Amino acid sequence: MSFRVLTAQFSHETNTFCKVPTTLDTFRASTWLTGNALKAARLNTHTDFGATFEAAEKYGWTLVHPIAAAANPAGRVSDEAFETVAALFLEGAKGIDGALLHLHGAMVTDSYEDGEGELLRRLREAVGPNVPIVVTLDLHGNITQLMADSANALIAVRTYPHIDQYERAWQGADLLDRAMRGEINPRTVIARRPLLRGLDGGRTQSGPMRELIDRGEALEQEGRALVVSVCSGFTAADIHDIGPSVTVTTDGTSPAGREIAESFMDHAWATRAWTSTNHRSIADAIRHAKAGEADATKPLVLSDVTDNPGSGHYGDATNLLAAMVAADLQNAGFYAIFDPEAVQAGIALGVGNTGTIRMGGKHDPEAGGPPIDLTGRVVSLTDGHFQVFGPMGGGVWRDYGPSLLFRVGGIDIAVISRNGQALDTAQLTSLGLDPTRKATIAVKSNHHFRAAFEPIAREVVTVDGGALGAVIWRNEGFRHVRRPIWPLDAFAE
Repeated sequence: MSFRVLTAQFSHETNTFCKVPTTLDTFRASTWLTGNALKAARLNTHTDFGATFEAAEKYGWTLVHPIAAAANPAGRVSDEAFETVAALFLEGAKGIDGALLHLHGAMVTDSYEDGEGELLRRLREAVGPNVPIVVTLDLHGNITQLMADSANALIAVRTYPHIDQYERAWQGADLLDRAMRGEINPRTVIARRPLLRGLDGGRTQSGPMRELIDRGEALEQEGRALVVSVCSGFTAADIHDIGPSVTVTTDGTSPAGREIAESFMDHAWATRAWTSTNHRSIADAIRHAKAGEADATKPLVLSDVTDNPGSGHYGDATNLLAAMVAADLQNAGFYAIFDPEAVQAGIALGVGNTGTIRMGGKHDPEAGGPPIDLTGRVVSLTDGHFQVFGPMGGGVWRDYGPSLLFRVGGIDIAVISRNGQALDTAQLTSLGLDPTRKATIAVKSNHHFRAAFEPIAREVVTVDGGALGAVIWRNEGFRHVRRPIWPLDAFAE
């Protein structure tokens, strides 16, 4: 028997503090693949869709793949974008035997705080109670009761940087096929605590997140659960259902699932203040870079975690770059300033020519610094479209729009027209910047950069650049989260 299976993607991590809305045009300019174009772009890639197409071949499924829609994290998703993509999901769901969906878990729209929950609720209503729905998620999802009630299984990635989407999709495919054949009847429960943040921000190298993921995988191998998913949540969202969660999928309703989920969240609560990172000030980071640049054989990687486009930050903060220029760092690279106007100014100058360009600080000068005027030389110009093969790439083509490499003194500065964090060294080499040859490389990213950049670095230093990621906490801007909640409120031990 050939099963008819819906697979689709709708992915957005929404920073409700970001002033830049995420519109239908935003998705269309980022990732918007439909029908055969979707299959052509993702077939034979180490991605969630790559695994899904392979599973369809193995199991003899007839795949319906109407849409892959994803956009860089930013402000709320417009109702127009949400309704357009949701309609494509529901149209593709007609007559299906099952669904394997690739979502994020932290989408907020103009009308819904829980975008994925609303999408899954509509899908469940459309297909009825007996069609299995399996969902892969980001471990930074703010997972809700509505998601758990509407899907049969929720499978979060288990690595940060996220390099196991392919494996999690295969896990979901295997489970879905068993469910469609009637071998299992997966059901999911969720547990949470009054936590706004915790589990070390989802870092999976050590600490409580690693401990729980290892325990969950052991339970799966022992057959005590079908899936155990641990999510640290996404803190840049001022919504009621923010924070860490554990979902457990069992074969049918089982008290064991509830017991596992609650015990895991007890551990998350007990370790809520544990952290593996301490960010340096800009001044301290620059002194460290200057002291080591003369004898460097590998780059020092400086990461501005407060202007991470991967968390919906603006990507145009200038504080760190201005300090690098003022310190006259040599043999340094900077990735990147998101500023389409600055790129156009570089295009007007032309490759090989020298001039002054005003760049950065245009979204919110109080969050990361004002625009700065820099005089330098245009080293290269590209269309920003290239293929990546690093741990988070898997052969996928990426597009950052017209892009500029601008040399100011001893610093090569990448300027891009489409916002995005540093994920792959090809983002630099495509512009002619070889990071392995630099004494210092500054990137805008929280943690994902480590997959590609930590292996080439002599050291990694995370930096508090004073941008939006810092302003959110400094201004205590949370108004809609449930209360009481840690760390905004005190709790007796």
